[in-house]
Amino acid sequence: MKKFLVLCIVFLGFINATIIDKKTNAVDEVTLPKFIDYNIPYLQKDFVGFKEALAFKESQGKYTIVNTLGYLGKYQFGRTTLERFRIYNTQAFLRNPELQERAFIALCKVNKWILRKDIKRSIGKTINGIKITESGILAAAHLSGAGNVKKFLRSNGSVRFSDAYGATIQSYLKKFGGYNVSNIKADRKAKV
Repeated sequence: MKKFLVLCIVFLGFINATIIDKKTNAVDEVTLPKFIDYNIPYLQKDFVGFKEALAFKESQGKYTIVNTLGYLGKYQFGRTTLERFRIYNTQAFLRNPELQERAFIALCKVNKWILRKDIKRSIGKTINGIKITESGILAAAHLSGAGNVKKFLRSNGSVRFSDAYGATIQSYLKKFGGYNVSNIKADRKAKV
């Protein structure tokens, strides 16, 4: 009897909820919420957004990854680049996210210093259909080294570079262009 009573209540509730009011035309009246807070995460076009987008491209943001060519960590540093910052223990480097973040900032400062004249000359220009920005230049330098970016910019894009996986200076200039990286100050002697 209790089961029958519960079933009747559920059935009546369902019937009541699905009754169409003949006085109103349901097609004409659509009620939408005024605001839906989806809370979708996205990256801003600032330095944090820049470094996280670059890290995702390099390693999917994973600190402990080593690729098939031996590049290390979230930002895929080469051993010689790490040695420039007096980092010799690669296993300790892989286990230390804070050190990886500091090394990335230091590398950006050094690259910005090396490319300072080319940045001033090239920002705002269009090369091979790509608008040149400071963040794009720094990303390309992270990929290929500052010297290869200089060659690319000074040749107006005719001297090209691609890494072993096929990533090009042009692709990095385009993908990472438009971020505000003005808080990174050029520093020839940047340290970690």
